[in-house]
Amino acid sequence: MSPNAKKTAQLSAAVAAIALVAGVAGYWIGQRGHRSQAPASQAARKILYWYDPMVPQERYDNPETLSSMGMKTIPKYADEESSSEASQGVTIDATARQNLGLRVVAAEIGTLPTSLTVTGTIDFNQRNVALVQARSSGFVTRVYLRAPGDVISAGAPIVDLQLPEWGGAQTEFLAVKRLGKPDLTAAARQRLKLMGMTDGLIAQVERSGRTNGTITITSPISGVIQSLDARAGGTLAQGQTLAQISGLGSVWLNAAVPEAQAGSIRNGQLATASLSAFPGEKFSGRVVAILPTAQVESRTLTVRIELTNRNGRLRPGMFASVELANGGGQALVVPSEAVLRTGTRTLVMLAQDNGRFRPAVVRTGREGGGKVEILQGLRPGEKIVASGQFLLDSEATLAGVVARPLEGDQ
Repeated sequence: MSPNAKKTAQLSAAVAAIALVAGVAGYWIGQRGHRSQAPASQAARKILYWYDPMVPQERYDNPETLSSMGMKTIPKYADEESSSEASQGVTIDATARQNLGLRVVAAEIGTLPTSLTVTGTIDFNQRNVALVQARSSGFVTRVYLRAPGDVISAGAPIVDLQLPEWGGAQTEFLAVKRLGKPDLTAAARQRLKLMGMTDGLIAQVERSGRTNGTITITSPISGVIQSLDARAGGTLAQGQTLAQISGLGSVWLNAAVPEAQAGSIRNGQLATASLSAFPGEKFSGRVVAILPTAQVESRTLTVRIELTNRNGRLRPGMFASVELANGGGQALVVPSEAVLRTGTRTLVMLAQDNGRFRPAVVRTGREGGGKVEILQGLRPGEKIVASGQFLLDSEATLAGVVARPLEGDQ
């Protein structure tokens, strides 16, 4: 190789070495600059607080603090939270909505068919009770074959009484009648009526001209003998009760209604009873009273329902299932499954435009037929999530979304 060629080769090698060193240096500088820029960029982000995603409502100023769940906290950066957007809800794309199975419905004005099913027992109608008393002092001469618990018809004999005072009054009446003075006879007849004698008995005395101090006491109504305080040969005082009879033409059904639902019950409300003694048969009645005292042990109110008792089939002590129906009227309603109850407040998940969702506080009323009444917090036509809202609520909680408050609480 000539000296000139050798010199040229050495110069080329030197240039190549310089280029390689420059390239390596440039790459190293570039990588060093990239690494130095990342921490600088990270350091430039403003940290608002530290939190645990499991309990996002807890916020800490110290990154070394553990949350109430015992988890290490992570930073929340200012550029992660757009206050206007975060307060308006969370955004879910169409694919995610389909995967979650979200179903959106509109709040609407409709009829709320409500019915409440409770239990109760049959009892005597205490407004249909007859007391049989002695109108005058006397003696029991005969007791018919009666006992407490017997079912008797109206006009059935109970006891025969001998009343000496009636015999004396009838003797005086006959003596006055023989005087032939109509005004005195009318006065004497009125006195017999005031003593409790019937027109039939007085007419019999007039026709026969003989006194009759014995009277047969009969039942004034059909029903059950509750008590019988008469024995043959016994002495009776004026006004003493001989028997107490409860009618069976109608009965009471005393139903136990939870106090939380008693506010929807009204007098005159229709009720339908079912009894195991008569499978497949319904007995209709109406609410006649809501007793003012609650049962402390069961936290229930007693609702009294009157039922017609044809042929005496409904017997006191029988157990019944009662359905209390209420037409409900017009109300703003949503599906029951759309309502979230947290224990401290009641929420629905609003479906807004552009796939955005936000919780809203509502106040609910009656519930029935798979629907619940919204008293406050929603307007007719507003769209809410009826399924999948639990996941949305969790996402909104993690994102710190503020629920729309009730009007007046803002």
